Amino acid sequence: MDNFLDVLVFSFSITMPIFLILALGVLLHRIRLINDNFVDIASKLVFNVTLPALLFISISKSNINQDTDLSLVIFAMLAVTITYIALELFMSFWIADKAERAVLVQGAFRSNMGIIGLAYCVNAYGNEVFSVAAVYLGGVTILFNVLSVIGLSRALGKNPSLMGIIKGIAKNPLIIAIVAAFISSLSGLTLPSTLYKTGSYFAQMTLPLALLCAGASLSFKSLKNGMFGAILASVGKLIFIPFALTFGGYLLGYRGMELGVLFLMSSAPTASASYIMVRAMKGNSTLAANIIVITTIASLISTSIGVTLLRSFNLI
Repeated sequence: MDNFLDVLVFSFSITMPIFLILALGVLLHRIRLINDNFVDIASKLVFNVTLPALLFISISKSNINQDTDLSLVIFAMLAVTITYIALELFMSFWIADKAERAVLVQGAFRSNMGIIGLAYCVNAYGNEVFSVAAVYLGGVTILFNVLSVIGLSRALGKNPSLMGIIKGIAKNPLIIAIVAAFISSLSGLTLPSTLYKTGSYFAQMTLPLALLCAGASLSFKSLKNGMFGAILASVGKLIFIPFALTFGGYLLGYRGMELGVLFLMSSAPTASASYIMVRAMKGNSTLAANIIVITTIASLISTSIGVTLLRSFNLI
């Protein structure tokens, strides 16, 4: 019994800090201490400055070379691609409208790894997790963007061109930071300590500021419409995807931190970027918002249950 309670305490030590900051974001928005304009500006700051700084510092300081084991991120990218195809096939039996189906598929496979997934990992393993999580985040983030552009463009009536996809990727601040960090780490290039220290100040702002914005932007009113599709996508996001990736990783022999990162990253809720992309492409943005709200709240429970099970079997 004591061992089970220890496992339960460990699992909640990962998810409860996330829940409390999200709840604080909801409260501060409700009492109008922060407003939609703050959330909009702060979200842009996170996306364009602080999160790229966090990724660059984390990856560039990792000891990446020709001998670095990249098998985890390679497996994750293959697994995400396979689950994306599986979701497309499965959703086609349930949802006839291809535009709505594309929104649901993106909501089901695209994780909020850069904010909540990374926060889960840091709470579980401390800063040493960056050596594994940063490389994982870098590779899978690029894949998420490619699959999202292809899926939404094809379904929403815009033919995606190879050049358009390349331009979209090349302009993404997160991907720019990731590529620059890999180049810096592989080449052995080191920046002046002053620049690293300045960048670390920005990096430390990322998780609390992003989680406050995520909480403040949750819209419970939007849950009134399109519940069936949103629940279907949420089940895929919080149950099917984490189970498929974690079980696959287990079969390949991953244990400890590697398996933990695989589970925690894949069990993160739907990325808010999915809503931004759907809205920009004139898709059903209300449906995208519904998925984000449901998965953000429910992932705190599903992640706690998953961590408890994995921890009880000494797998993470």
